[in-house]
Amino acid sequence: MQIAKANTEAIEKAGDILRRGGLVAMPTETVYGLAADAMNGEAVARIFETKRRPTFNPLIVHIPDLASAREFAVFTGEAEKLARSFWPGPLTLVLQCHPHAGISDLVSAGLSTLAVRVPAHPVGQAVLRAAATPIAAPSANRSGRVSPTTAAHVASDLGDSVDLILDAGPCEVGIESTVVDCSTQTESAPSLLRPGGISVDQIEAALGKRMGPRQDSFEAPRSPGQLVSHYAPRARVRLNVASPEPGEALLAFGPQIPPHCGPMINLSETRNLREAAANLFAALRALDAEGCSSIAVLPIPGEGLGEAINDRLLRAAAPRP
Repeated sequence: MQIAKANTEAIEKAGDILRRGGLVAMPTETVYGLAADAMNGEAVARIFETKRRPTFNPLIVHIPDLASAREFAVFTGEAEKLARSFWPGPLTLVLQCHPHAGISDLVSAGLSTLAVRVPAHPVGQAVLRAAATPIAAPSANRSGRVSPTTAAHVASDLGDSVDLILDAGPCEVGIESTVVDCSTQTESAPSLLRPGGISVDQIEAALGKRMGPRQDSFEAPRSPGQLVSHYAPRARVRLNVASPEPGEALLAFGPQIPPHCGPMINLSETRNLREAAANLFAALRALDAEGCSSIAVLPIPGEGLGEAINDRLLRAAAPRP
C-alpha cells in the first residue's frame, strides 16, 4: 500500500496507474473515491471485487467538465440547468447514456442510464485531467460500511488492494453527492434518488419548480446509496435518542447533551448542519473504534443538509443483510 501526498508528481503517477487499469483512491469534496478507468471493464471489475460491492449497484462516472459529460450522456434542458448551477460540485445527474459512449456496462449495472458528476476538489480535477479518461469512483471503502473522509480511512478499509492512495486531508463536504434523475425525455420533473451535498431546496430553486416524487429502489438501484443497509459501522445504531443507555457511545448534535458515561462526539455544538455533515462519517468511525456495542444518536433536524445526514443515519441503523 502506498499513501502519497497529493502533489504534482503523485497526481501524474495516479493518472498513469489509471490509464494502465489500476486503482487509485482519490479525494473529492464529498468523500474519498476508489477510482478506475470507466472505459476499462477489467479495471471496473476490480472496483467491485475490492469493495465487495454487488454488481447490480451502479457507479458514478466522474468527468472534468460539462462539455466532456455531453460526450457520454444525453442532457435534457433541466439537466443542463442543474449542471450549470452546481457543477463542479456535489451533484450527480442520472441521464440516458449515449449508445456508443464506450463506458463499461459494469458501471451502469446494465441500465440504459449513466450517473455522471463533475467534482469540485482540485486534486480530483487534476487526477481526471492526468488520466485523460472518465473515471468511475464509488466511495473507497468496503461496500455497506462507513464512507471514508480521510486517506487513513481508506488505508484502514482497503489496504494493499489499492495501488495508490492520494492524501489531500479531510473532505470538505463529508457526505456523498445528491443524485437527481434527469433521464426521462418527457414533461415529468426530475426526481431525487439520493439526498446529499446539495439540498432539495437548492435544486428546486435552480429548476424553478418542485421535483418529482423521490424514487427509492432497494432491489434494483438506479443510483448508488439506495440500498436499505448502507454507511454502517460495526456497532448497532439507535436514532433520535433522548438519553443513551449505560455504556453506549453518543453521537450528539447541539449544545444540550443528556447525561451519559460512554464516549461522545458532538457533530456540531452550534447546530450547524454543514459542520455536522462534514463530521458525520469520521465521527461514526471514531465511535465505532471505541468498541461499544451500540451508538446512540441525538435528533438531527431534517431540513437542508439534515435530510442527507438523516438518510445516511437511517441506512446505518437498518438491519444488516
